[in-house]
Amino acid sequence: MIYFTADTHFFHSNIINLCKRPFKNVDEMNKVLIRNWNSYITDHDEIYILGDFLFKGTGNQANAILNALNGKKYLIRGNHDKFLNDENFDVNAFEWIKDYFVLNYKKMKFVLFHYPILEWDGFFKGSVHLYGHVHNSGKDPGQNKRLSILGNNAFNVGVDVNNFFPVSIETIIKKQQ
Repeated sequence: MIYFTADTHFFHSNIINLCKRPFKNVDEMNKVLIRNWNSYITDHDEIYILGDFLFKGTGNQANAILNALNGKKYLIRGNHDKFLNDENFDVNAFEWIKDYFVLNYKKMKFVLFHYPILEWDGFFKGSVHLYGHVHNSGKDPGQNKRLSILGNNAFNVGVDVNNFFPVSIETIIKKQQ
């Protein structure tokens, strides 16, 4: 199975207040995010992380979290993924790291990018755009599908709008129909 997530912000204590996350502290948040992730994802699954995996954490902290998480991990770089520059970070934790990616699945095209974009590769041919970045800020241009400027084929896969769980590709396909 293929899954997606974004904006986990591991080790970011202030995100709890900024996004009104229901956690007492960063340790509880990290534990719940890991538990939720591993309750869905096995080591045979693939998960695409659409940015902001860790915030202000170190390479060693990123290594520890990634080692605790199931699945084959792919990273679409977000604006807060500074841990990638830490000399102690093990880049082998990811299958690859990119800024943008087009995934083909069951004759469908999925465009993966950290930020919501107005038009994407295959926009007029039914391709699906997956993004994060906007959390639950009310600035999500795809939040109200009937009024969305992004149209019906754009989905925020961030944890703040998905009950702190990853989202499967099959769930996205069902929502898209």
